[in-house]
Order: sequence, then structure tokens, then C-alpha cells
Amino acid sequence: MLKITLARFCKYALMIATLVSSSLAFAAAKPGQAAPDFSLPSASGDTVKLSDYQGKYVILEWTNHDCPFVKKHYGSGNMQALQKQYTGEDVVWLSIISSAPGKQGNVSATEAMALTKSRDAHPTHVLLDSSGDVGKAYGAKTTPHIYVITPQGKLAYMGAIDSIKSADPADIPKADNYLQLAMADLSQGKAVAQPLTKPYGCSVKY
Repeated sequence: MLKITLARFCKYALMIATLVSSSLAFAAAKPGQAAPDFSLPSASGDTVKLSDYQGKYVILEWTNHDCPFVKKHYGSGNMQALQKQYTGEDVVWLSIISSAPGKQGNVSATEAMALTKSRDAHPTHVLLDSSGDVGKAYGAKTTPHIYVITPQGKLAYMGAIDSIKSADPADIPKADNYLQLAMADLSQGKAVAQPLTKPYGCSVKY
């Protein structure tokens, strides 16, 4: 009888430990908290660690080139202009592809490099997250999904790129650009007024 009880206890303890471990692994990042560190291969063959950029602002952009909402911002040149503006101000811009192999948006390193060139994009790096581990750690739900990390490693903003949920490029000039608003607040030494907004776009294809 005692043997059975101990066996059940061990089984339940293992189940609880597994659940706790899983919840920690996929705990979503939140504004005001430390941004989860990560290490990913870049399309150019480097290994990029977030912690390498301590002391700098970092913008994370989840992307999927086949998503109509991503095409809206790249086809119009809006995303490239933002990348060029902020990398020109010594901000690190990391575009992350979390599409799983065989799913929409998954590309090889060579294809990612070709996309960057063909779209005249200006990210610091394009990172390949085919396991989806980093996307899940950040709670990335859509493409695009934008995050801003402070030089102290805190997450300052997460959410949509702008205020109009559409795939129509004509809406870009009419929208409030949440990324620019967040960066403007931070540049003035203020907390981001809207640190969390609801992202829009295609679901990340984990």
C-alpha cells in the first residue's frame, strides 16, 4: 500500500514539476520587466545574443514576408524607413522570423538575405527562430509584432506597429505610429505612455 502511495506521489510531483517548467519556459515578456535574453543564428551566419547589446536600445520586429500586413509596411517602404531612422540613431533593430519549417514565412538564411536585399531593408540583423522558442518567450502573436528594449534590458513597449488594423498601405499616414511614439517618450527620459497595445497582423506560424 505504501509502495503504491509513493509511486503516485512521485508521479504527481513529476507532473507538477513539468507544468512549472513549461510555464517558465513560455512565460510571456511584459513591459517593465527584464527582457528575456536569447541567442539566435542570424541570416548572415553570426550568432546574436540580446545581452550583447546591453547599453543600447533594441527594437524587435517579428516578421513573415508572405503576410499581407507585413507586405503593407514593406511594400510601402514604411518598415524600411523606420529601420533606417533608428539604426541611424545607433538603435539595434532585430527582425525575427519564427515561422516553423514548412509553414508560411519560413525561409533559409540565403532566402532571408535575398529578401533583405530585394526590399532594401535596414535591420541590424535578421534572426532565424524556426523552433519558435524565442517568439514564445516574448509572447509574439502576430507579424508584425513590435518590442522595444531599453539600454538597461527592460521591456519598454510591446504591441502593434501602429493604430490602424488594416492591410491597406493608405492607412499608414493616418495611423498613430506606436513605435515612434514609444521611442519619442524614451528619448525624452519618460516612461512610454502606452507600453502595451494589441498587435494586429497574421498569426505567427509556430
